[in-house]
Amino acid sequence: MVSYVSAVLYGVGGLVVAGMALLVALQERLVYVPVLPGLTKSYPITPARLRLAYEDVWLRSSDGVRLHAWFIKLFPDCRELQVYLLSFVYANSYGASDGYPSQHGITKDAQAALDHLSQRTDIDTSRIVVFGRSLGGAVGAVVTKNNPDKVAALIIENTFTSILDMAGVLLPFLKWFIGGSGSKGPRILNFLVRSPWSTIDVIGEIKQPIFFISGLQDEMIPPIQMQMLYAKAAAHNRQCEFVEFPTGMHMDTWLAGGDDYWRTIQRFLQHVSEKKEDESSKSGTEYLALFLD
Repeated sequence: MVSYVSAVLYGVGGLVVAGMALLVALQERLVYVPVLPGLTKSYPITPARLRLAYEDVWLRSSDGVRLHAWFIKLFPDCRELQVYLLSFVYANSYGASDGYPSQHGITKDAQAALDHLSQRTDIDTSRIVVFGRSLGGAVGAVVTKNNPDKVAALIIENTFTSILDMAGVLLPFLKWFIGGSGSKGPRILNFLVRSPWSTIDVIGEIKQPIFFISGLQDEMIPPIQMQMLYAKAAAHNRQCEFVEFPTGMHMDTWLAGGDDYWRTIQRFLQHVSEKKEDESSKSGTEYLALFLD
C-alpha cells in the first residue's frame, strides 16, 4: 500500500515538474505565433494583391522598437459607412516588425499604433474602433481600457479569458495546478506565466461599447470563454452586444458568417455612431478600425 501511494505521489510530482519545464521553455511559442507553420515571415498577401488602396506605415513604440502597419480605406464607394483600417503588425518578430514577443512589449506596440491614428489629420479621430481577434482581443481590451478618450468602441472575436485559463486547455494535465480566478485547483504554477493576459479582469473595466463575436466551432479557444467575457462586461456595461456564428472556427468566423457577419458589425458601428451624434453636434458614417490579430 505504501509503495502504491509513493508511486502515485512520484507520478504527480513528475507531472508537476514536467509541466513547470514546459511552461518555462515553451510558453512564448504557445502564446505568440508570429509565423504560421509552412509560411515565411514575409506576407504572402498584401493589400495591393487584393486591389486595395493602402499606405505603408512605419511606427516606433515607446521602447524604441520599429513597427509596421497598413493604412487601408475600405468600402470607398459606400455612402452608408466608410471604414479606414490600420492593420497593425505587432513588433516582437511579427511580420516586418522588429523585436521579441512579450505582453509588456505588445501592449506598448498597440499603444503606438493608437497614438499614430489619434494624431492623423485625414480621419475623424473621434471614431476610432479597436478590433481584436484571438490574442488581439486581449491586446485590444487593454488598449481600450487605457484610452477612454481615444477609443470609441471595442470589437473582440474568439478571444480567451486569460492565458492562465488557456494553459489548462493547451496542457490539460496542468489544469489543477494553473488557472484564472475561476479555477478550483491550487494554482501553484501561476507564478511561472510571464504573459497572463487576463482579459476577464480587464473587460469589466471598459466603459465604451463592446461587440463580442463568437465562432461556436472554435477549435482553439473554448467558446464558453467568450460567453464568460460577455457576462463579465455586461454586468458593468450596458453597451455590450454578443453574436454567435454556429459554424465559425477560430480564424474563419468572418468567412463562415458570410454577409451576416459584416452586417452585424455594420449595425454595431451604426449604433455607436448614433450614440455619438446624440452626444455631440457632429455627424458622420466614417470609422477607423485599429485591427489587432
